[in-house]
Amino acid sequence: MTATGMTRRGLLGAFAATAVTAAPTFANAAGFLRGAGDIRRIKMYSGRTGERIDMIYWIEGKYIGDAVKEVNHFMRDWRTNDVVKIDLRTVDIMAAAHNLLDVDEPYMLLSGYRSPKTNAMLRSRSGGVAKNSLHMRGQAADLRLASRSVNQMAKAAVVCRGGGVGRYSGSNFVHMDCGTVRSWGG
Repeated sequence: MTATGMTRRGLLGAFAATAVTAAPTFANAAGFLRGAGDIRRIKMYSGRTGERIDMIYWIEGKYIGDAVKEVNHFMRDWRTNDVVKIDLRTVDIMAAAHNLLDVDEPYMLLSGYRSPKTNAMLRSRSGGVAKNSLHMRGQAADLRLASRSVNQMAKAAVVCRGGGVGRYSGSNFVHMDCGTVRSWGG
């Protein structure tokens, strides 16, 4: 409890409510998170590798190098084991959307970085994989939450206005990227 009797959770809830109304002037997810306090946290697990992360990756205006390296490794192309620098704007969008959803559950990461070889293989199997996917630049993630619908997740990401948001209801995941602000899917 704070001196005013408000809990941290209550403060975050108040922030989320005001952030929604401020969203139209929002330029990127990093700006959206500035009002969230002194820390940024990401929680994910991978059904493919069995790995989990739950970490503070930004504190008092600075990214934490070791945490960022761990995020890069976690979001690697699990098929080829290739690791790249993940664009932290994408991680910021993911964290901001997660905060808005007010869940403790970690994201399930379906796809983070994809090597060109992996992207070509997936593209040959599915019409929904872009030839020049932002996944190949470390600028996108495909995510799922068991406790939230695709529409709920997508709405939270869209409010951030930090990049692209794709709804893949048939496959039960949301694509988030730090590219052009746009949305698609159903």
